[in-house]
Amino acid sequence: MGKAKTTRKFAVAKKMMSHKDDRVRANMEKAQQKQQEQKKKAQPRHVEQANSALFFQYNTQLGPPYHVLVDTNFINFSIRKKLDMVRSMMDCLLAKCTPCITDCVMGELEKLGGKYKIALRLAKDPRFERIPCQCKGCYADDCLVKMIQQWKCFIVATCDKELRGRIRKVPGVPCMYISGHKYTVERMPEGHSH
Repeated sequence: MGKAKTTRKFAVAKKMMSHKDDRVRANMEKAQQKQQEQKKKAQPRHVEQANSALFFQYNTQLGPPYHVLVDTNFINFSIRKKLDMVRSMMDCLLAKCTPCITDCVMGELEKLGGKYKIALRLAKDPRFERIPCQCKGCYADDCLVKMIQQWKCFIVATCDKELRGRIRKVPGVPCMYISGHKYTVERMPEGHSH
């Protein structure tokens, strides 16, 4: 009896995993994302409480004497433009103003060193009110934004465009900045800005 011929089989595909298989990484990631989305939907939503100080966009807590939260760069630019801060604020708002400085702004001024010695001396002026804050770090921008979200009774004085953009998102908080050789305030109710 002759030997049976064994022929090689051509073009036989190897066993491959289906692209729909659970073990494929992309499918695993999709499944995890789906689970996370379902968890998020199951969690209760956090809706911020509306502030009682606001009458639509009008802030009823703002009124003379004004409390002005001052940023580091605002003090530096005021010194550079030779502006007396308290008097210029009063000229701008036509009312009594109390410049306020948070611990973070004070810490930032102290960190800047000898170059800003005059600014630090000005910040320690008895006319300036010191406001304690419970911030962990010493980043003044975040501190100021947190303060105005918590208490809606401040005007924020800053020359930082990025910070001004963040303040605009908080309703009912005016922003003071330097233009030319005088202070200007934006979003002030009753047309106090001059």
